[in-house]
Amino acid sequence: MPRFKLVQSSILLVTISVCFAGCVQRRLIVRSQPEGAFVSIDNQPIGYTPLSAPYTYSGTRKIRLEKDGFKTVDVEQRIRPKWFDTFPISFVTNNFWPRELRDERLLDFQLEPKDQASENLLLERANQLRGDVNRGTVTAPLH
Repeated sequence: MPRFKLVQSSILLVTISVCFAGCVQRRLIVRSQPEGAFVSIDNQPIGYTPLSAPYTYSGTRKIRLEKDGFKTVDVEQRIRPKWFDTFPISFVTNNFWPRELRDERLLDFQLEPKDQASENLLLERANQLRGDVNRGTVTAPLH
């Protein structure tokens, strides 16, 4: 009979462990001002801001934001693990923690407008190049 109790206890323990298996949800939330910038993370296209994307591991991520009329933003963002994502604690929180843990990281970017050349400056430069061509003083570009 004691052996039967041991088997029952073992089955109960495994069942409880499976039912209460821990879970860590990790998300990057990327926002930009102005909104609508195209986002790539680690050279993978993700979408347009504002957006939320899952991630699996902490570490350094290459983030790129692009929007017409604005300078491209390239950053290497370090994402440090939270207390529940460091070994050996992570083993318990990922497998046996009784409820879901959330790790949400907010990345906020301010986009800067591209420098726009004035129309008069462009026309002046075009006339200068036209005059150089007519005089034969334009040299071929260096390769």
